[in-house]
Amino acid sequence: MPSRRTLVALAATLVVLAPIGWFWSQSLVPDGLSAMDMGYADYGGGPSMAAGHHHRSLAELKAAADRAPDVSVRLVARKERFEIPGRGSMEGYTLNHTSPGPQITAKQGELVEVTLVNESVPDGMTLHWHGVDVPAAEDGVAGVTQDAVLPGQTFTYRFVAVDAGTYWYHSHQLSHEQVKKGLYGVLVITPGTTDVVAAVHTYDKVRTVNGGYGERRVAGKPTVRLRLINTDNGPMAAWVDGAGYRVVAVDGTAVNAPTPVEGKSVLVTAGGRIDLEITTSGRAVRIGLGGGPTTLVIGEGDAPAGPEPAQRVDLLSYGKPAALPFDPSKADRNFEYRIGRRPGFFDGKPGLWWTINGHQFPGVPVFMVAEGNVVRMTVRNTSGQVHPMHLHGHHVVVLSRNGVAASGSPWWTDSLNVEDDESYEIAFVADNPGIWMDHCHNLPHAAQGLVTHLMYDGISTPFHLDGATHNQPE
Repeated sequence: MPSRRTLVALAATLVVLAPIGWFWSQSLVPDGLSAMDMGYADYGGGPSMAAGHHHRSLAELKAAADRAPDVSVRLVARKERFEIPGRGSMEGYTLNHTSPGPQITAKQGELVEVTLVNESVPDGMTLHWHGVDVPAAEDGVAGVTQDAVLPGQTFTYRFVAVDAGTYWYHSHQLSHEQVKKGLYGVLVITPGTTDVVAAVHTYDKVRTVNGGYGERRVAGKPTVRLRLINTDNGPMAAWVDGAGYRVVAVDGTAVNAPTPVEGKSVLVTAGGRIDLEITTSGRAVRIGLGGGPTTLVIGEGDAPAGPEPAQRVDLLSYGKPAALPFDPSKADRNFEYRIGRRPGFFDGKPGLWWTINGHQFPGVPVFMVAEGNVVRMTVRNTSGQVHPMHLHGHHVVVLSRNGVAASGSPWWTDSLNVEDDESYEIAFVADNPGIWMDHCHNLPHAAQGLVTHLMYDGISTPFHLDGATHNQPE
């Protein structure tokens, strides 16, 4: 018979291990999880929706099927080795044998049709139209708005290019891996003749612009519109050496009455886009892209090269105020999105994990709205790291930062840089029915659970995580 001391030791061990085992089991993300079943409903102080009221599948929310496309693009995705000009080749993923994939351009109001063919991306993939407020069925999130497109399969996306601006597209299946390794491209709606695109991307610690490493050059004109796109996981400072500029658009939305800027940088958060109007006067100018050897020179001849300016454009006060199309003070729903961190388990793995309002994925709050609701949300970050927050399907307007009210042009955004110990008040109208991801666009953070959804009353999804479809949206 075991001794009393042994029995006491065994009992003590069980007392310690049993709670750990329980927390471990509770952390497992169920196979086949639906966005409909995750977390708990947060109604933001508004009326709750009747149980079982979900009756319309988001798979039905598409562009008009009988309208012929104005722009047709075929993208073939492959796992293969490709060239980074100025650096060499790497193993990754391509679209039509290139990374970034082909730039897609359309005029405002045109119907865009993109056929995705997965030739050899082994885990499947999708295409998400970052910043474009597409119908829900076209949003390209595996397990939420569609199944991943597996090798040998094809999927067609159709949407109307409603809003002119600078956007990009990328895979939303295992995106923390697939985007980094090449599955992304540029989308511009209603480009101008003076446009210059600067899409910044880091492949395995090699920072590139438009797919090339080091100093890259493009032709210049006396005035150019520079479309800056940050496809990386963290914020990037950009600046102009040799000329002044104006910030004319943020995340595809025009800035009201932009003023001249000299000797300042502008922050482009992860996933974000900033358009600059640069008066070159025929001289060569250099665009600093976060520091390091990769820069973009516009024009011929020598271009000045300087360090990152000490001052930065503050979008909270830049430009002039203008009336909003809705009244944020009459919000139907008020939500909090508190980002924190705590030790524990996530899907059975021990570590220090992200939380939303004190809860870990998949037990996070799901923000419930009805179509037409005016929504206010306070985003607070006390997690110790910066988070670029991205709400799909909508643009939000910034009302305040750290209690200081916005005083410049209405700051409309879909990718908001929230530093540690910062808080933002934002507002929007729920005018695009669906189930929409609201997540950190530092994609490894999203893969670690910094994800929730904005869910409309009366909308359901037939798609699930994992299972036979292997859907893994992050």
